[in-house]
Amino acid sequence: MTPPRWIETGRGAHGVVFLHGVSGGALGASDLLPRITPPGWRGLAWDMPGYGASAPLEPFDFDGLAAALVALLDAAGLDQAVLVGHSMGGMVALQTAAAFPNRVSGLVLACSTPAFGARDGAQQQAFLARRIGPLDEGASMRELAVELIPTMVGPGGDPQVVRDAVDLMAAIPPQRYRAAMQAVIGFDRRAALGALTMPTLVVAGTHDGVSQPAVLRRMAERIPNAHYLELDAGHLAPFEEPDAFAAAVQAFLAGLDSAPVTFVL
Repeated sequence: MTPPRWIETGRGAHGVVFLHGVSGGALGASDLLPRITPPGWRGLAWDMPGYGASAPLEPFDFDGLAAALVALLDAAGLDQAVLVGHSMGGMVALQTAAAFPNRVSGLVLACSTPAFGARDGAQQQAFLARRIGPLDEGASMRELAVELIPTMVGPGGDPQVVRDAVDLMAAIPPQRYRAAMQAVIGFDRRAALGALTMPTLVVAGTHDGVSQPAVLRRMAERIPNAHYLELDAGHLAPFEEPDAFAAAVQAFLAGLDSAPVTFVL
């Protein structure tokens, strides 16, 4: 398998990999990645298969995405890495941790959920209608992004965060976005949570209407070695509150080889 394309910062024996959401890309992590990467660590951020400069994946499913992430780790020379997944990226991180636990030394799951529910359920179909329906009616990816992205940030969100997120989403090929959305609505790894043994940090946004804090809190309770943290932000919490998010990730990474960390922000 040709490994996905990634960007990189830092040098060291330990690796931390940022996995973007369905509307993102590696470029969106270019400012965040150096913030979350401590001295002595390598920080990587991928273009998910089919996004940015990464080759498409067929079929596009979470088994394939996990295998693609392992191919990236192999190409980067990393036996293990801490996975920092935002939104759909958190689902990829969960899938990889469940399927390849020996390759994952820690998890940070930000604004992500362990399941989306029944693929044919009314809630899922309504979600698809909001996220894909405008494309079916002739809208461009930029027009869809202009409609959706402002609803993903918390009150008082930085307009620049919205503009940057719109630009990222606008660059995604529509067929790749559709494939990602179809994969998301069928995701369910709830049964795997109790078997995850690696240290885990679950980060929620107080104002996140997509991945609601109550759901993330329950997920953290089901993972044996997990901490829960809530930021005053929406679904784009890592980008809305980059300093707080980076501080939490760095504290988590520092605690992997020491005593348990208490997160106070």
